[in-house]
Amino acid sequence: MDAREVRAFLRHVESDRLYAAYVVAATTGVRRGEVLALRWQDVDLGAGRLSVVRSLTVVGGYEMQFSEPKTARGRRSVALDTETVKALKAHRERQMLERALMGDAYEDADLVFARADGLPVHPDGFADAFQRQAKKAKLPRIRFHDLRHTHATLALAAGVHPKVVSERLGHASVTVTLDTYSHAIPAMQETAAELVASLVFASDNQASASSPIAT
Repeated sequence: MDAREVRAFLRHVESDRLYAAYVVAATTGVRRGEVLALRWQDVDLGAGRLSVVRSLTVVGGYEMQFSEPKTARGRRSVALDTETVKALKAHRERQMLERALMGDAYEDADLVFARADGLPVHPDGFADAFQRQAKKAKLPRIRFHDLRHTHATLALAAGVHPKVVSERLGHASVTVTLDTYSHAIPAMQETAAELVASLVFASDNQASASSPIAT
């Protein structure tokens, strides 16, 4: 998706009880299983960060289990923007209300995104719900995983350093990021060309003001 389509999708699902999960996926690039495995102890709303320390996977078609990241880089801290923090705060308030209504029937596993009874959301069901919502929003047929690709592509196209994008995605190396999202690199090349040219061909006064090596 492009940025316009992401906005359209998020507006469409704004009333969904798991709206914040879609926001987190779109603005962080965190994987589906990592989103659904988040606990409130992994989220620091004050500092605007979340820690990815585990993932929710499906075994044997339906059984769910939590597991640690496969690589050291998979275990990571990801910065959150102010809008995502706002969405998480609103989600926490709604969740507290659900918990109060469920009473003793609520299974408290500290999950950020859970069913109304506190139990984990099945990853496949969550992905299916995403596709249904995308269809209702009249967007092209996409997978939930495409939110991760969208985040990476938009970040690279906006000029975010590939190493930073790689760290946010939890890739084993920046090479993996560049190989996977090479389609976004031409835009970075064009930006780099214009920035360098603006220094080379600027007037002396402009060059002195903008050059990082000016004395």
